[in-house]
Amino acid sequence: MTAAELLPLPDDYAEVLAALKDQVRQAQVTAQRRVNRELIGLYWGIGRQILLRQEAHGWGAGVIRRLAEDLRAEFPQMRGFSQRNLQYMRNMASEWGAEANVPQLVAQLPWGHIRTILDKAQSPEEREWYSAAAVEYGWSRNVLMNMMMNRSMQRTGTAPSNFTQHLAADDSELAQQVAKDPYAFEFLGLSGEVAERDLEQALMDRIVETLREMGPGFAFVGRQVHLEVDGDDFYLDLLFFHVEQLRYFVIELKTGKFQPEFAGKLNFYVALVDDKLRRKAHSPTVGILICGSKNDHTVRYTLGRSTSPMAVAAYTYDQLTSADRALVPAEDQLTAALDALPEATE
Repeated sequence: MTAAELLPLPDDYAEVLAALKDQVRQAQVTAQRRVNRELIGLYWGIGRQILLRQEAHGWGAGVIRRLAEDLRAEFPQMRGFSQRNLQYMRNMASEWGAEANVPQLVAQLPWGHIRTILDKAQSPEEREWYSAAAVEYGWSRNVLMNMMMNRSMQRTGTAPSNFTQHLAADDSELAQQVAKDPYAFEFLGLSGEVAERDLEQALMDRIVETLREMGPGFAFVGRQVHLEVDGDDFYLDLLFFHVEQLRYFVIELKTGKFQPEFAGKLNFYVALVDDKLRRKAHSPTVGILICGSKNDHTVRYTLGRSTSPMAVAAYTYDQLTSADRALVPAEDQLTAALDALPEATE
């Protein structure tokens, strides 16, 4: 033990040390963000210059190749000046408008995220939606890629519901935003027909991926949650709490096709949670029935008669055959391969 370790410490030493550690960490994060903004600003400026000269003077691939070689020769310590990366810089300046400066939202994204969005987005709406979501929720590049490949934007807020009938306008819109259709459970590795308990167990075994698919803000409360009504026992398949909307979400799983009686059971569970678990500060409880398939006309007839706010969605988990799925690299292998590319510098 050193002399410093034997030295008597003031009573408030631990508190001061913890506060200083927080300051250092915050300064590190701030510095990283500033460096990233400067890098993206540099890339934007290079891309803007290339774009303008392509439009005015017809710069072609040969000129861009020479530009990449000269930049790398002048700045050998810097990665990212490949011909391919210069093309991405040009595309960034083109796709996000003709402003003189890099857009504020784009400046907050790492370069690898921007490349992914440029590769995968099919429209300006998709670019803006995924950019905003990646910034707001702190998605890693791999999560962003999965969200785009699974068409998260197109599925979010599309489940048939009766929210407008049972919730205030603003509250209804918030609830609708998190109700996907269909839910993509490909990460479970299932195929063919499975029992409801097996599907439920698989979702719990992959709880991190399940919460990611449910959407930002969801916290897992319990599985087969027991509630009693005057001696009668009831068990909710899955119970979540949304920490931003401050409401419970009751999830009922059905592996078959939607039947009207399914909604009656969920309607009862939502009322039960509202009565037994909901607090004054909470928003009204919402139910989501996730089933193997559905007829939307039958769903809407049924929801129109329900007395609790509910939505009905389908799920998928077998878009790839077993043979095709075996050819897809694992998530860690895909990330490692991307990181190995010199052009993918963030």
